[in-house]
Amino acid sequence: QVQLAESGGGLVQAGDSLRLSCAASGRTLSSYGMGWFRQAPGKEREFVAAISWSGRTRRYADSLKGRFTISRDNSENTAYLQMSSLKPEDTAVYYCAAVSSSKVLATTTLAREYDYWGQGTQVTVSS
Repeated sequence: QVQLAESGGGLVQAGDSLRLSCAASGRTLSSYGMGWFRQAPGKEREFVAAISWSGRTRRYADSLKGRFTISRDNSENTAYLQMSSLKPEDTAVYYCAAVSSSKVLATTTLAREYDYWGQGTQVTVSS
């Protein structure tokens, strides 16, 4: 079992930056690909970014490329999502998720393929 805990969310203004963290416990994250998803009120959960277990492969939602950066530190058992130039439409609950590298070798954008999920952290961007 892997327990994931997001942190770093909050209320910011448009144009600000924010870094979300996803700390894992229970097992080492080095065997898992990581993903970030978000869900805005009244909308479906959507893919944000993913990173392979090694960190060598990264994938982003097309609409977020250039503003969001996913990274990981396996020695710290933590994944990160750096968000810049935030917009009000980025307001959502952000979730991190882990998928076993034995199932997905690199990255996946599909929420249903992830094995473990955190509880989410709220990000609110005011205009």
